[in-house]
Amino acid sequence: MIVRRNAMEIEKKEKMRGGDGFITFTYFLPRDTEKNVRLIAELSLEPGASIGYHKHDNETEYFIFLSGTGLVNDNGTELTVKSGDVVITGNGASHDVKNTGSVPLVLHAIIVTY
Repeated sequence: MIVRRNAMEIEKKEKMRGGDGFITFTYFLPRDTEKNVRLIAELSLEPGASIGYHKHDNETEYFIFLSGTGLVNDNGTELTVKSGDVVITGNGASHDVKNTGSVPLVLHAIIVTY
């Protein structure tokens, strides 16, 4: 299967999970296409935008950072992230992410359910 970029659904969400600003989602696959994948998408956080702190039970989320800089609260520990970094959150752990730079923070997000 090949999914062309121009066929992917795009959605803009405001104040996601209590965060700030806007996040643009580009869904690589129609949602609920794959059995154990709840999300596979590219996210773009505008400067100052954030996804609020939230928990992942019965699933693992992978953030693969492509460009920009940000700050992640990884289960209570704040860390700076940049291109090439990967954050893995699952098994009851929590996280948030904020764009701390002056350009969009772009990442791929994958959520695998158990």
